Amino acid sequence: MEQKTFTISYKNFSDISELESADKVLCERAVRALDTSYSPYSQFRVGAAVQLNDGSIVTGSNQENVAYPSGLCAERVALFGIGASKPTAIIEKMAITAQTNNFKIMNPITSCGACLQVMAEFEQKQKKEIEVLFYCIGGEVVKVSSIKNLLPFTFVEERLGK
Repeated sequence: MEQKTFTISYKNFSDISELESADKVLCERAVRALDTSYSPYSQFRVGAAVQLNDGSIVTGSNQENVAYPSGLCAERVALFGIGASKPTAIIEKMAITAQTNNFKIMNPITSCGACLQVMAEFEQKQKKEIEVLFYCIGGEVVKVSSIKNLLPFTFVEERLGK
């Protein structure tokens, strides 16, 4: 038997003011995306903003459905939109945030496993890492340089694409 260890690397900012301007703009666009969330059941709004290599920003928000689990998370709404409308675009970075009127969110929320897998697929497809910022409105920001820091055992099977 061999014991192995994963080490992840991330940056923690005490608030949005510590970010460079492009990252700050991306977080602000994620906040604006909250306005398009359709979340009447959970009342937990999630917004995502994705910056492409041409400088454009694509946003997404969570879309719930009474026939759970027919809804979709903000990250996948944005990413699948990019895949459908700009299939050759390169994703540079993305920001995710959340808000609810039911309680105060005290820490940055992170993406679910399904979203992480989709994010990892985009990273693999474009052969370029994607930076991710998790922004707690009025609080901390966590920044990772690659999805591999979030999902080290990404499902990959090269033979499936052949």
